[in-house]
Amino acid sequence: MGLDIPFNKEFLSNAEGEKNPLKKAILKYKDYPGIQSINSKYLNNVKFSFKEITEEEISKELLSLHSAKASQKSDIPTNILKLNVDIYSFYLKIIFNDCLNKAIFPNEMKIAEITPVFKKNDRISKENYRPVSILPVISKVFEKCILKQLETFFSDKLSKFQCGFRKGFNAQHCLVRMIETWRCAVVNKDNFIALLTDLSKAFDCLNHDLLISKLKCYGLDEKSLCLVYSYLCNRKQRVKIGNVYSTTENVETGVPQGSILGPLLFNIHIADLFDFLSDVDIANFADDTTPYVTNISIDKGISDIEQITSALIEWFSNNYMKANPDKCHLLTSSSDEVSVILDGNLIKRSSSEKLLGIKIDSSLSFYEHVEDICKKASQKLSALARISQYLNESKRRILFKSFISSQFGYCPLVWMFHSRKLNARIDRILERTLRIVYQDNESLLYDLLQKDKSVTIHQRNLQVLAIEVFKVKIGTAPKILAELFNCRSNNYSLRNPSDFDRVNKKIR
Repeated sequence: MGLDIPFNKEFLSNAEGEKNPLKKAILKYKDYPGIQSINSKYLNNVKFSFKEITEEEISKELLSLHSAKASQKSDIPTNILKLNVDIYSFYLKIIFNDCLNKAIFPNEMKIAEITPVFKKNDRISKENYRPVSILPVISKVFEKCILKQLETFFSDKLSKFQCGFRKGFNAQHCLVRMIETWRCAVVNKDNFIALLTDLSKAFDCLNHDLLISKLKCYGLDEKSLCLVYSYLCNRKQRVKIGNVYSTTENVETGVPQGSILGPLLFNIHIADLFDFLSDVDIANFADDTTPYVTNISIDKGISDIEQITSALIEWFSNNYMKANPDKCHLLTSSSDEVSVILDGNLIKRSSSEKLLGIKIDSSLSFYEHVEDICKKASQKLSALARISQYLNESKRRILFKSFISSQFGYCPLVWMFHSRKLNARIDRILERTLRIVYQDNESLLYDLLQKDKSVTIHQRNLQVLAIEVFKVKIGTAPKILAELFNCRSNNYSLRNPSDFDRVNKKIR
């Protein structure tokens, strides 16, 4: 496969005599420990098979397409599809259901166009470009219809720790669970130790045969497996720069970039990792996996995290994945200079590291993170001030909401309980911006907020917190967040009853 990744070959079975590629893949991995684990867990599980897609489903997906999104040159324009939805949905229903019955994903829908998008630093270095994959529009419509059926079937089979690419889950849930566990440890005079791991091209390394074997264990019937196998195989891609195209190359491994089904298939592929490490606390979002422990002794904590790391590396190796040591970091509550060994590489303790876009420091003050977003907001504010005289009030307000206020909208529950000094700085940025938006240099912040019909950043964050607590109360919050709360049962009619207990406990 061209992958320089170690694999424990003792689990592979001899399936060379089998000509059917699907059966060959299943036979090859029948003795693999991950497969046996899934098999034992879902031995009597209800079988899954794809149902026919209705015209109404296709119409809904066609109307939900974004006309502004990139498409291939050969695609039917999105606005034409939406304007003639009644015609296209009728014929697409026939095509899609024929594909389901034959268990074939058309090859014409499997050709991707890759556009390199510059990220940062040196423009000559290819490592500084992100490949953006564009797939045919009709392919995405078909994938969305398939996705809904698979999501329903796998909704109770994915771990509570898997927060990426799932409806009702987000990066904030993943981080809040981890940070609150650490806070409880600090309050109880314990230490926390976390290893931030990053996988090398995880989505590109996913092995098709192994994934198919796992899907069979979860309960997909033969025809459904054939469709997924057809979806993954015989994929091609070419690079597009301007109006120039490269030659077309085959894609042998991985889930398709830019696809609709790809993220769910990746989640399914790594789901047994959480059974493999069933007693370990993990913060996971897609390919970012951070195991962490809380222990009163830093030495015992380091020993525990090294054992977990060894198990994690073993799972990665057995699943054709590899951790990138250069992007792995150790974070602890202790100021001691400690380190761990990751796949033969020494990882030393860091005082602060960025995880899922949030800079986390060992004291959990989030001072550096809030300083960073204040700095970015101030830069945007300076740009707005320079061009404000050329814009009317409505456009100035749009720029304020889009580029300045939005800086404080990402994962606020993680960092919102910072110092008063930082809160005062955020308020000053907000006040200066509102003065520019409304050309008012005399009113105080409260009056400017009244004019804008808005609230302070901290009040907005409290609203976000209240919404999440309400979701916990009515039972719609994900389990990873709901477990942070202890529901109280009141036996007496009190004047100000509370629905939750205030406790600092270890969470599992």
